Amino acid sequence: MTIPRAEYPRPQFIRKDWLNLNGQWHFDYDDNNKGLEENWYLEKDFSKEITVPFCYQSERSGINETDFHDLVWYKRSFDIPMDWKGKRLILHFGAVDYRSSVWVNGKYVGIHEGGHVPFQFEVTEQIQLGTNEVTVRVEDMTEELDQPRGKQYWKEKSEGIFYTRTTGIWQTVWVEAVSTSYIEKVKMTPDIDKDEIQLQYVVCGGSSNQTMEVEISFQGKLVATDTIKLWKNNGSRSIFLSDFHVHDEGRLWSPEHPNLYDIVFRLKEEETIMDEVKSYFGMRKISVENGIIMLNNRPYYMKLILDQGYFPDGLLTPPSDDSIRKDVELTKEMGFNGARKHQKMEDPRYLYWTDKLGLLVWGEMANSYTYTDNAVRRITDEWQKAIERDYNHPSIVAWVPINESWGVPKLLADKRQQDHTLALYYLTKSLDSTRLVISNDGWEHTKSDICTIHDYESSKEILKNRYQSVESIMNSTPGNRLIYVPGFQYDHVPIQVTEFGGIAYKKSDWEGWGYSGATDDKDFAKRYEAVVSAMLESPLVQGFCYTQLTDVEQEINGLLTYDRKPKIDLKIIKKINEGKSVDNLTGEEV
Repeated sequence: MTIPRAEYPRPQFIRKDWLNLNGQWHFDYDDNNKGLEENWYLEKDFSKEITVPFCYQSERSGINETDFHDLVWYKRSFDIPMDWKGKRLILHFGAVDYRSSVWVNGKYVGIHEGGHVPFQFEVTEQIQLGTNEVTVRVEDMTEELDQPRGKQYWKEKSEGIFYTRTTGIWQTVWVEAVSTSYIEKVKMTPDIDKDEIQLQYVVCGGSSNQTMEVEISFQGKLVATDTIKLWKNNGSRSIFLSDFHVHDEGRLWSPEHPNLYDIVFRLKEEETIMDEVKSYFGMRKISVENGIIMLNNRPYYMKLILDQGYFPDGLLTPPSDDSIRKDVELTKEMGFNGARKHQKMEDPRYLYWTDKLGLLVWGEMANSYTYTDNAVRRITDEWQKAIERDYNHPSIVAWVPINESWGVPKLLADKRQQDHTLALYYLTKSLDSTRLVISNDGWEHTKSDICTIHDYESSKEILKNRYQSVESIMNSTPGNRLIYVPGFQYDHVPIQVTEFGGIAYKKSDWEGWGYSGATDDKDFAKRYEAVVSAMLESPLVQGFCYTQLTDVEQEINGLLTYDRKPKIDLKIIKKINEGKSVDNLTGEEV
C-alpha cells in the first residue's frame, strides 16, 4: 500500500491546527457524465479506491491506468476534532487538474478552474463536529488544447516531448482551523539596499481593536519586532533589520549561502492571540545592471538544469518529501546553482527545499497548445495565482509565462499573439517588479529581460563560433527559429542559452531518444564537456540551462536515469560545470 504524503503542504505559511486528507479515497469514472444528474455527491457507491494525492494514471494511485476518463469523482470521510468547536474551517486543495466542483456533506461549496494552483473554500457552515464527507468532481478534457497542460499529452500513449496526463487531485488536500479573525496572506519583499523587509498583509475579519505583532529572528536570535495597529483589513509595513548589512555575506541569501530569516505573525485582540502564522524569508536581490545579471548586486553566472519534475511512479506528484529534497541535493552535487522547472508549477515543498538548501529557480507556467480567447483567459487567470502563491520564495529569480511559442503558434505573423506575450510580460512585472521576466523562452522574443535561446547543436566548434559575437548570435536560427519576432530587436539585455545538450545515453531499462547520442561513459562525459565548455568560454553567454536532470518516459537525455541514478560519476559533471579540464573516466583534473 502506498504511504500518503503527510508533510505540511504550505511551508511558508504554517499554522498548528490542520488535518491532512491525503490517503485512501473512494473513486470512480463518470464516462457517461451521469454523476450530476444522479446526485453522486449525495449517494453513490464508488467502484474504486485511490491514494490521494496521486492521479489515477500513476502507479502510486493504486489504479495505474492511462485510458481516457475526462470526468472523475472522489469521496472520503474525515473527523473534525472536538477542540475545533467555534473555529472557522477552511478546506484546501494544493492542485487539482483541471476544473473542480466540491461538496461537503452533500452541500455544494464551490467550483475552481485551473490545474496547477491552490484553491480553498470556507466550509464552516457545511461541516459538523465529528464525521464529515467531502466529494469532488473533476473535469479534465483531454482534447481541449487551449487548456493549460504543460507536458501532458492529449493522446493515450506519451511520445516525443510529451508525457502521461495527470487528471484530478495531484497535490495535498487538507482542512485548516482558524479563528473568527485570521491572517489571510502576507506578501514579503526584501530590500537589501535599504536593509528592510516590506510586508503587505491582508486580514480576514479584522477589527480596529486588533493588532498584528511581528517577530523576526536569524539563527534563533531575535533581530526585530513590530506591532501594527489594524485600522483596516489590509496594509503594509517596512521593518528595518538592524543586524543586516549588504556587505555581510552571513545574512544574504544565495545558492552558496542560503541564509533565511524566520518570521512569526500574531494577530491579537487585547491579550488574546487570534491567529499565529510562522514563515521565513531571504534577503536577496536579482537585477540586471548595464547588461549584466546581478545577484545581490554582484555579477552572477547561472548554471541551471532543466527539470521536468516527473517521477516514474507518481508522474507530476513526487512520491515523498525526501524525494523532493534528493532532487535538489543531486542538482547541487553536480555543480548547478539553479533549476528551470519546465512547464510545471512545482509543489511548494520543492520551493521550500530550494530556499533552504540554496538553488535558484525559474518559475514557469504550464502552457496551452493553441491560441484562443479562452486560452488567453485561462493562462492569464492561472498565472496571476501562480505568482501570488510563490512570490515569497527567495529561490525564485525569474518568471517564464510562455515557452517556445507554445499557445502562440502564429507569433511571427499574428499581432494579437505578439500582444499576448507583451501583456503577460507587463502583467508579470505589475505583480512582481523584483524578478526577471522572459516573455517567450527559447526564441521569437518580443520583450524579455534576458535573451534566452534554445540550441541543441552538439559541436563545440559550431557553438563557440555562434556565441562569439552579438551579430553571429542574432543571425543564427537554432531549431530553424528566429531569436526575435520581426518588428522587435535585441536591446542589449543579457544572453543565456536556456536549453542545450540533451545528450541521449541509455543506462537503464528505459528506451528513448535525445538530441544527440553517447555510446559509453567516456563518450558521454566528452560530449557533455564539449557543449558546456562552449557556453563557459563564450564572451557573451551569462548562463545556461542544460537539458536535463533526469530521463523522463521516452526521453533518455538526463544526467540521471528516471529513478535518479547517476549515469556517470557526479564529480565529473561538477568539474566540467566548474570549467575544469578532467579525465573523462576518473574525474581527475589534468
